[in-house]
Amino acid sequence: MKLWAIADLHVGYPENRAAVEAMPAHPDDWLIVAGDAGDTPAQLDFVLRTLAPRFKQLIWVPGNHELWTPRDHPIEQRGDAHYQRLVSLCRRYGVLTPEDPYALWPGDGPRRAIVPLFLLFDYSFAPNGMTADEAVHWAARDGLRSADEELLHPHPYESREAWCHARVNATSARLDQLPPDVGLILVNHYPLRGDDAVLPRIPRFRIWCGTRLTEEWHRRYNVEAVIYGHLHLRASHQEDGVRFEEVSLGYPRQWDASRGVEYYLRQIL
Repeated sequence: MKLWAIADLHVGYPENRAAVEAMPAHPDDWLIVAGDAGDTPAQLDFVLRTLAPRFKQLIWVPGNHELWTPRDHPIEQRGDAHYQRLVSLCRRYGVLTPEDPYALWPGDGPRRAIVPLFLLFDYSFAPNGMTADEAVHWAARDGLRSADEELLHPHPYESREAWCHARVNATSARLDQLPPDVGLILVNHYPLRGDDAVLPRIPRFRIWCGTRLTEEWHRRYNVEAVIYGHLHLRASHQEDGVRFEEVSLGYPRQWDASRGVEYYLRQIL
């Protein structure tokens, strides 16, 4: 029995969709899908109905693309309400989400819990002292602006950073209640540390890549591994004895379709 992880499947691209359709079955294994399965609920539905029958258990966390809603969407169907609809979609397929009790890993080894997170970003990966608006203008000076500024609506929160802080506070309260002897596999779409939000070609894009509020979580809690995507820069390293695994597939130009998507699954346990 194995635990696998992948992120950023982006099945709006035909090449990526075909690769997901060709994924071999792993009937004894669990799979983490760490955000950005697609841009729409229909694309997420495709991923879930395709992969859920092929794995014993799926775990999903939202990426920024899944949280996008059209500009003309009624406000009451955007933001948190949209996220809750995605959670309901996952539950239709028996997929675990950040809103569910944390599952204990049933495989070999010490007691471990798989912890899906939904934390967002708050622009704090900008240089010290910048407000959110200043950070957006700072990125714009390098010609950068995330579509999140138009499509990721925070309703009913007053801002994306307020939504982020509410999610961080609620999640840390849940983590504080876990037994200290249970090892944790933390799963988030965004990196938890600013030092991991390194984008050599577009360095200022890091402001849309997480929050400093989680910088110490790998030391504060009994964490064995941190799984994330978003950067489209696959990597694996250790920090303070904790594994950090960036597991994204990415856009078609960022992976080799001749290898098949299974090649890009990262074994976690």
